[in-house]
Amino acid sequence: MIVLPEATIPWDVGDPSALRIESLAPVLDCEPRVEILLYGSGHRLHPVDEAVRSGLRAVGIAIEPMDTGAACRTYSILAAEDRRVAAALIAVD
Repeated sequence: MIVLPEATIPWDVGDPSALRIESLAPVLDCEPRVEILLYGSGHRLHPVDEAVRSGLRAVGIAIEPMDTGAACRTYSILAAEDRRVAAALIAVD
């Protein structure tokens, strides 16, 4: 799922190897734009491909990869601070 400041939407990425800049279109289309994207990659941290990282950086979004549980906790903290944050979360079974 993708959690945006104003909405939560389904996300069809279920495996870290499927993360592409195109799969993050809801985040890229969000207005006003978010500053930080927390990427919850499942049970453990998976690195973000440089093409995804640089594509986000080009539009002013920093991506922070972490396991999904940590991404959820971090989202709550940053949202409570009124930060423009989103989370792209791979479900943990």
